[in-house]
Amino acid sequence: MITILSSFWPFYQFLWIVFFITMFLIGFWCIFMFFGYVIPIWLTVGLREYFGKTKPFNPEDIRRKKIYEQEGVTVIFNEPKGHGPFLHAHDDHAHH
Repeated sequence: MITILSSFWPFYQFLWIVFFITMFLIGFWCIFMFFGYVIPIWLTVGLREYFGKTKPFNPEDIRRKKIYEQEGVTVIFNEPKGHGPFLHAHDDHAHH
């Protein structure tokens, strides 16, 4: 068994070198992003919000608006009725 595995040694060595270089680059990217992007945002925007210099974060400001909440949109049928396969009503017997 050892002779079979040792015959593939150069390919295994190549795979480990590729893995090591890939992980090395990903690790440095994470370090640079943390110290070059995340920490400066914490020290500027985060502290400004913490000390009340900006308005508090409101999740409703970034929520995806429903079609009838958008400006300039007219909704004609908001509650469709019918016998389609995905229209659920209590008085019909549509199948799924």
